[in-house]
Amino acid sequence: MSASTHQRKSCIIVFFVLITSSIHPPISTAADFDFSTAWQTVLEKSNVLLAEQENIHHAEFQQQAYGDLYFPQINLNGGFLYLDDAIQLSPQDILGSMPAGDLIGAQLGFLMQNIGFSAEAIEHGLTSTLSDREIKSSSLSLLWPLYTGGRITAAQDIAEASLAEARQQRALKVYEQFETLCARYFAVVLVQQLLDTRTEVVESLTIHLKHAQLLVDNGQIAEVERLQAEASYDKALVEREKAENDLLITRAALNSLLQETLPVTPISPLFVNPQLPPLEGFVQKTLAGYPGLVILDAKEDIATGIVNAETGKYYPELALLGNYSLYEEDNLASELKPDWFVGLAISVPLVDRSGRSGKRQAAKSLVSKVKALRNQARQDLSLLVEKNYRQAIQAIAEYNGLASSLRLAEKTLELRRKAFDQGLATSLDVVDARLYVAAVETQRSHAAYTYVTKLAGILAISGELNTFASYQQMSSITQ
Repeated sequence: MSASTHQRKSCIIVFFVLITSSIHPPISTAADFDFSTAWQTVLEKSNVLLAEQENIHHAEFQQQAYGDLYFPQINLNGGFLYLDDAIQLSPQDILGSMPAGDLIGAQLGFLMQNIGFSAEAIEHGLTSTLSDREIKSSSLSLLWPLYTGGRITAAQDIAEASLAEARQQRALKVYEQFETLCARYFAVVLVQQLLDTRTEVVESLTIHLKHAQLLVDNGQIAEVERLQAEASYDKALVEREKAENDLLITRAALNSLLQETLPVTPISPLFVNPQLPPLEGFVQKTLAGYPGLVILDAKEDIATGIVNAETGKYYPELALLGNYSLYEEDNLASELKPDWFVGLAISVPLVDRSGRSGKRQAAKSLVSKVKALRNQARQDLSLLVEKNYRQAIQAIAEYNGLASSLRLAEKTLELRRKAFDQGLATSLDVVDARLYVAAVETQRSHAAYTYVTKLAGILAISGELNTFASYQQMSSITQ
């Protein structure tokens, strides 16, 4: 093949690669997230938080609705009636309603007849049409509650407490989402470390198996030693495959929380702080502002508002009434009816069938129940903070305490390898030493994971989420 032909083929191959890559650009296989970015993503995308935000909007609209209860109600009314007959008023009707109507009617008839009018003419000529069969009208009506026994105020207090509860419910969900993110994010970091450790074990046992085969070939060790190395190598492969599957599962959980399509790669490491601030500070902050306690305060306000609303049913209601006619028929009935009127209406409840007494007592019982729940919640929260705090402290001690064990395990592995090469140790000794190193590394990683998740729980429950990054920066030990 000539040089020119080879160059032409090379150009064709390069051109084809360029065209293919322009049509199908490289696809990213992972997305790097530090913990801060992951948390911002949760705050922006979490459906749980979006639902709670809509719940806040719902409570705000409800509060606005109850705020309108003090305003007057003004209605534009219109109507059309069709009667079976026109409304007429004859002299006979008027005289029939009078005590002396018969006598007056007889004298009036006698007088009119003398003048020359017949009875029928008298009846027809003196009959008045008050209204035709068709009646059309329109008006403005006013109803303005002036006093309701405190029920409007109670309804507004309930709406305000419901809004406060909705806001604290969202804050509670924020704390829960933070703990969930910490657990899932650093679980990926932990499993990745376990996978790296398992991979190192496989690589180490691969070398060891090759050495064992060479020693068998040279007649320095028995075949059983090589079989032990091979069995340990195969088991390490299984453990590494299990770690790979665990990583896929934990990444899927993290991807679901972050709502990311590409596999998420956490880049913030596990960490351990040398120490934690005193327990009392976390307990005080928790009892002072934990959303769950504030929710119970709001529930007590709601129950108190129900008590006030039911109590208001014992008091009278006073309202301003008014009406103004915009259009009416041109007839005598309309002339007799006033164009407008205003007045006061009062309603005094004497016998009520709504069960106001029982409902009032039930609401009072609910107030007592909420107070008892709040007292119990304060005790449970204090215990929970202390529990997480003690576990975090224990994780620090465990991580630090395993440092010497790790150094010992690494030194033992080094000596066992040298002894095996010289025929002074068995394959099982080397394998045990390598697995012990992996076990200590794994235990330290679990201790760091326990510390981070317990710290997240403490900061969440005490309302100190914003300080988590500071703990990351102040950590002197990272994994």
